[in-house]
Amino acid sequence: MSFGDPNNPYGQQPPQAPQGPYGQQPPVPPQQGQPGYGYPQQPPQQQQQYGYPQQQAVPPQQQAYGAYPQQAAMPYGQPMPGMPMGYASWGSRLGAFLLDGLIIAAVPIILYIVSIVMAAGSAVTPDYSGCSTGDYTCMQNAANDAASSSTPVGAIILSILAWLLMIGGTFFLIAKEGASGQTPGKKVMGVKVIKEATGQPLGFGMTFVRYLCRYLNGLLCGLGWLWPLWDDKSQTWADKLAGTVVVSVK
Repeated sequence: MSFGDPNNPYGQQPPQAPQGPYGQQPPVPPQQGQPGYGYPQQPPQQQQQYGYPQQQAVPPQQQAYGAYPQQAAMPYGQPMPGMPMGYASWGSRLGAFLLDGLIIAAVPIILYIVSIVMAAGSAVTPDYSGCSTGDYTCMQNAANDAASSSTPVGAIILSILAWLLMIGGTFFLIAKEGASGQTPGKKVMGVKVIKEATGQPLGFGMTFVRYLCRYLNGLLCGLGWLWPLWDDKSQTWADKLAGTVVVSVK
């Protein structure tokens, strides 16, 4: 009997687990949630969230910070990206120019012809009887007096109206080209005027400047109008000054 153990005052022996045969210890039962020794290990199942099965995201290709995607360089003489189908040919530009001229000048030309016929029908022969031989100043004054007195008012009105229609038609073409890059003639021929740096229409102000620069094309026997025949960008002198190109949109 032991008196030193306060938990066992009567000296009883604690119960012991039964021994197996031949003195072997019985196997310890595996704890809950853990496989016992000798059982095959199973890989832990990945917890699936509520909803559709998750797919492993493929990481996108990393790009250096601040770097822009590289684009293939355009060959020299080729239009910028955004330009529809390349530079317009000289023939299509000429056709558009002639069509626009016909549109704005057809009615004024008819009015001018009518005014000339009216003036010629009422023409008065100059009276040179009061002029001495060799007095060319007197003869010129007599001719001017006869022309002014024979010109009917209707012919003068028609001439002024034709001039106003020509000016109005020109500003109509400038407004159309500035807004969309196409006049009626350019739309028929499938060409368009755009700013080379941006690929956008010029607007009314820059289109007006370009029309003024077109008078320089007539210098040196119209060499500026023929310049697109051998220019890499098919530009006239006015196009180079205004920074514009004419492209095909067919």
